[in-house]
Amino acid sequence: MRFALLVLPLLVAPLAATDYPKPAPTKATEPLAKPFSAARAAEYLDAVGVNWTRNHQCVTCHTNMPYLAARPLLKGDEGWKEVRAFLEKDVASWSAGKKPKGDAYVVVTAFALSFNDAQQTGKLHAATRAALDRMWDVQTKTGAWNWLKCDWPPLEHDDYYGAVLGALAVGYAPGDYATTERAKAGAEKLKAYLKKTPAPDLHHTAMLLWASTKLDGLMSGDEQKTAVERLIAKQRKDGGWCLPALGDYKRRDDPDTPNDPNAESDGYGTGFVTFVLLRAGVKPTDPAVANGVKWMKANQRESGRWYTRSLNNDKAHHIADAGTAFCVLALNEAGENVSK
Repeated sequence: MRFALLVLPLLVAPLAATDYPKPAPTKATEPLAKPFSAARAAEYLDAVGVNWTRNHQCVTCHTNMPYLAARPLLKGDEGWKEVRAFLEKDVASWSAGKKPKGDAYVVVTAFALSFNDAQQTGKLHAATRAALDRMWDVQTKTGAWNWLKCDWPPLEHDDYYGAVLGALAVGYAPGDYATTERAKAGAEKLKAYLKKTPAPDLHHTAMLLWASTKLDGLMSGDEQKTAVERLIAKQRKDGGWCLPALGDYKRRDDPDTPNDPNAESDGYGTGFVTFVLLRAGVKPTDPAVANGVKWMKANQRESGRWYTRSLNNDKAHHIADAGTAFCVLALNEAGENVSK
């Protein structure tokens, strides 16, 4: 396949490097913060989001993609602009002929930039348009994308997650991008894939529910209602949710021992589900949401993160990065003033 070359200027000026000390390793024994602190959440997100970008020179579903979505909501340093500038520069390099690191990388970049555009300016940036257009270029005949299958659920292990993320990318794109010929053609193929491919677990059903609030034709009203009911049914008595209850996930450190769907509530499960419920129209005053908010405000850790145990192994818990971002997004969506 041949691509038209489009050289994009880097419109964000290079930012002076700021040192972001890395937080201590994620552990379940880390003390709780007293009281909830938006400033600590910001410090934690900066530390993991900016350092990941600098050290790995890539975008990931678990760390700097959700960082770019959540961090602008908080006060303080604007390290997220450095991550944004990195992505814009990367897109410019693709347009100049350099090959992207992979098809999934293109979709993740398109979503991160599109969500950030919708949140910050309401206007489609040239780099975002280029990333979205490249997303359609690498779309497969099935309507999905060749996703990373690293056996790292729930984000990097199947094509379905990538397909829904692509739907979110075009759904959040500001202006009339979704009505362009390229977007309409690609979205129709994508909708056909999602219509004939059932969500493999409740996590991905929640992702589809979220996407259906931004892109028409993904779920009927009855299907949305059923998804909301299924998510609320998984809420624990303490007001939170746990990630293992959203799917059947095998651990890599001990494959014969399944993750416990009755495990304690965690940051990713609670932040993600609460955010999706709010996006799906559940009111902040609804008991499910109100109790989820109460859990988040009571269970932040001293580092500023919300703890989530990895579904794979206990060497690192990068899912806590995404969980922390979703808690910020959920609290903001619920009307809590996280920018204080």
